[in-house]
Amino acid sequence: MDNKETFFNFINEGYTTKGDFIPVGAAMLDGETVTGAHVKIPLKTMNRHGLIAGATGTGKTKSLQVLAENLSDKGIPVILMDIKGDLSGLAQPSPGHPKIDERHEKIGLPFEAKSFPVEVLTLSEQDGVRLRATISEFGPVLLSRILDLTETQSGIVSVIFQYCDDNQLPLLDLKDFKKILQYATQEGKKEFTEAYGRISTASTGAILRKIVELEQQGADLFFGETSFDVEDLLRVDDDGRGYINIIRLTDIQDRPKLFSTFMLSLLAEIYSTFPEQGDSDRPELIMFIDEAHLIFDEASKALLNQIESIVKLIRSKGVGLYFVTQNPTDVPEEVLSQLGLKVQHALRAFTAKDRKAIKLTAQNYPDSEYYDTTEVLTSLGIGEALVSALDEKGRPTPLAATMMRAPMSRMDILTDTELNTLLSQSKLSKKYNEEVDRESAYELLNEKIKKAEAEEAKEKAKKEQEELKKVEAKKKTRSSSRRQSTRMNPVVKVLTSATFIRSVFGILNKVMKNR
Repeated sequence: MDNKETFFNFINEGYTTKGDFIPVGAAMLDGETVTGAHVKIPLKTMNRHGLIAGATGTGKTKSLQVLAENLSDKGIPVILMDIKGDLSGLAQPSPGHPKIDERHEKIGLPFEAKSFPVEVLTLSEQDGVRLRATISEFGPVLLSRILDLTETQSGIVSVIFQYCDDNQLPLLDLKDFKKILQYATQEGKKEFTEAYGRISTASTGAILRKIVELEQQGADLFFGETSFDVEDLLRVDDDGRGYINIIRLTDIQDRPKLFSTFMLSLLAEIYSTFPEQGDSDRPELIMFIDEAHLIFDEASKALLNQIESIVKLIRSKGVGLYFVTQNPTDVPEEVLSQLGLKVQHALRAFTAKDRKAIKLTAQNYPDSEYYDTTEVLTSLGIGEALVSALDEKGRPTPLAATMMRAPMSRMDILTDTELNTLLSQSKLSKKYNEEVDRESAYELLNEKIKKAEAEEAKEKAKKEQEELKKVEAKKKTRSSSRRQSTRMNPVVKVLTSATFIRSVFGILNKVMKNR
């Protein structure tokens, strides 16, 4: 038995599965494809998460496309974070090409061109089904972590949420949250102090600044109603194929705060909503996060801890997360250690730093008697990758340099006309694209403040009226006193009258004469 036959048997034995699987290509030995040595990913372990990495132009997006297509064909819904805007072609069949036929002949798999059911979603003002979430759905803990708040500030956020619960004030969007923060230290200061203790103006000011920073990245478009129901990500078409939900993110590459906020809220909502799956034979949902470094680059320690926790726990819900990035070092080690499937395309060693990164990457893969991993990583061609998965018992499969199969759908974007047609056929647009701004904390607090101001003005007017009455009463009293003091006593008036005096003098004269 020659080395090639031994290798063939080694790969086939290592990738044997009892349950359903996805064939991604055929293993290569000494740079040549070994036809029929198929590298297969068991569906049973696809909720164990994964990584697709490699330098620009090495075929990462096409590998993502292959996995998404095959999952859809198996009836498993998919979410794709489309940062570069090059995944919409999944909605149209591949036009085919002689090179594709040649590739598949080497692999030993038939090629079939087909389109897939696609739903286009958006976080921003781009066309697509609008994704939104309310502040209330985030809750105080998750919102505090996203804003990277201190312990004291997080406590204030908890008090704010409690106050809104106690007073039936819906927290839907950012203007609601900003209004209640201002109210807590201004018009409602006395009310808050009596019920929850004093709230620092400096702390609420710091929280407001964090919210403004989030607003500047477009979060005001994300927070609000109608809130997206994650159950709508689990749809299948009439043929039993899972929908591929493409989230258009081409305009938020420079807004990592918004991207990580959305990602964390989506994962948290999925985790809290989906039932436990246990040891299932297939995943419920697979999510591919392209340009994954955008989540981690500006993430706080609290946010990273939250992501790590969700990655560890969410697989029990039947959900697999697949990070797509240029270098595995873009993903924190705590997250990287949780990833079962690794599809590593070529890396380029242009600098000493690149060479160091390649050595570190090679250490993430099982040892193989057939490959020098460090050397293979720099010699892989376009559409070739080192693959290591988990078998159905959770053990690493043999490392295989793999000629990857070609996508069945178009390896290019949709035209504007095709995209508009796809959007017009969306069954979710009517449900989520109508903007709703119902009465919530902002409006209710403004109304409460107006009522309080009106009551205060009424009370002030009443007091002023009472004071005016008192002043008038005092004036009347003083006037009466003056009139009484200036009115002459009748006796005095008689005694001092001219007639009385003349009479007195007359009597005196008579008396004097008689003497």
